[in-house]
Amino acid sequence: MVTSSNMSSRRSAPTAERELLMLERGLWPVVGVDEAGRGALAGPVVAGAVVADWSSDISWCHDVRDSKELSPAAREQLYGLIMAHAQSAAVGVVGSEVIDKIGIVGATRKAMYAAIRGLSVRPRAALIDWMVVPQLHIPQEGIVRGDSLCFSIACASIIAKVTRDRLMVEFDSQYPEYGFRNNKGYATAHHMERLFELGACPIHRTTFQPVCLVLGGLL
Repeated sequence: MVTSSNMSSRRSAPTAERELLMLERGLWPVVGVDEAGRGALAGPVVAGAVVADWSSDISWCHDVRDSKELSPAAREQLYGLIMAHAQSAAVGVVGSEVIDKIGIVGATRKAMYAAIRGLSVRPRAALIDWMVVPQLHIPQEGIVRGDSLCFSIACASIIAKVTRDRLMVEFDSQYPEYGFRNNKGYATAHHMERLFELGACPIHRTTFQPVCLVLGGLL
């Protein structure tokens, strides 16, 4: 059984404190939710949703971190463990065309809602990194730096990040000139150089300022 005490033995590991508080309130199952790709210039925003299986001993729990703190190899390994041992896990993907229509905040919430709806169990509460999802009609808590603090959210961040990275590698085969395999759509120097030279491709977010400026001939 995972507890907040055995999960906090390593200082920077996320804990299960908030999940246990939900359990004490009778709000169970609880889902952790996070996104990947919110700040990218190209590609989708992807949300992960994870309901941990608290009935078993999760020996690898101390390795779980905010996905940004992990190497690609560590993320892939933990992705497999989370998918194998979670009570339920799902992703929601919202593409660049929708991001341009409704904005990144709306698109992020849409992806999160889709991820939660994709779960095989119905959660009674949600713990979400940074924000809340208005269309989700269950108790929810938006937690600042939730992916660093909360075990379920950290698991969701890994699911979202690995899924999105895999998608960007697929996009790299379609648009190899932009280096999506390496930059994952973020504004690296090489990506910006190629964007300036070639213009935008179909998965670029045309409402994001750097892309707007390139398309408008201002960069």
